[in-house]
Amino acid sequence: MTLAQTILTLLADGGFQSGPALGRATGRTRTAIWKAIQLLKSSGLEIYCVRGKGYRLAQPVELLNRDRIFAALDSDARQAVQQLDVHHEVDSTNARLLEVARQGDTSGHVCIAECQHAGRGRRGRQWVSPFGGNLYLSLLWRFQSGASSLGGLSLAVAVAVMRALCDAGVASAQLKWPNDILLDGHKLAGILLELAGEAAGPCAVVVGVGLNIRTPAAEMSAVNQPWTDLESVLEKAVLRNELAASLLRHLLHAITDFERQGLRPFMAEWAQWDVLMGQEVILDLPTGLLRGVARGVDENGALLLARNGELQRHYSGEVSVRLSAKVESATACGVGQ
Repeated sequence: MTLAQTILTLLADGGFQSGPALGRATGRTRTAIWKAIQLLKSSGLEIYCVRGKGYRLAQPVELLNRDRIFAALDSDARQAVQQLDVHHEVDSTNARLLEVARQGDTSGHVCIAECQHAGRGRRGRQWVSPFGGNLYLSLLWRFQSGASSLGGLSLAVAVAVMRALCDAGVASAQLKWPNDILLDGHKLAGILLELAGEAAGPCAVVVGVGLNIRTPAAEMSAVNQPWTDLESVLEKAVLRNELAASLLRHLLHAITDFERQGLRPFMAEWAQWDVLMGQEVILDLPTGLLRGVARGVDENGALLLARNGELQRHYSGEVSVRLSAKVESATACGVGQ
């Protein structure tokens, strides 16, 4: 553990710690303590320095703890997890596990981080990842079937995230095909699946989930879409270790069910939470824009689009979908909710 990590642990409860007290606890000089505090601030943490009292966090932080997360899993999930890593900071939890996938046959490897420097969303978009408030979790899983049979996996994963949110007390979130979780039109969570392997042979999939729990507005200023976080929604503190365990448990159960039965067991829940169903939408394809009415999804995870009297199927890939301008305008006015 680095000096900065040790100091963060000492400050995590939100109380004041004087410079001399931190020095005694860590065996380091006042200058070293000051430099470590500046490093923590640079990661996005707000730390107060008050003369005569010392340092304290603007808000207490529940640091992620591997043992607490693992202990909160049920027996089936514990057996499925072959390795659980909790990092102070990484480039990207997905990138870490993609490297693991290239090195061996591991399945059930989990990577969670307090902070990401290069978090990614779909189509190469940056996923803003401030320190210590949200949840960045990736799971490596190996499938014996080829990548071509996994078209609906991202939808099954999205349903698993919704199940975890329901357990946390969020009953009004919705799913936006193929992998966004929204609340009142604001993004609460996102999913990124990355594959390594052959289309017809065994392959590895890294399932990445980013979930906003406590998100400082200043850190999110670069995000170009409406967003929200769990603590704003629930109006109370969220226990991140408990939520991480719940999310991981639901992900593992969903993936094993998907392996056996495909998307079919998840379709009723997807339909229940489908924000696009019956709405006029615009698909942004490499070949141009298509307008139609969303009619749900099929058993391969394709979006069903009613257009010109026909029902078309569109797969995620490089497709981006949004509500049409007139629907978005009505939603903004509170119509049709």
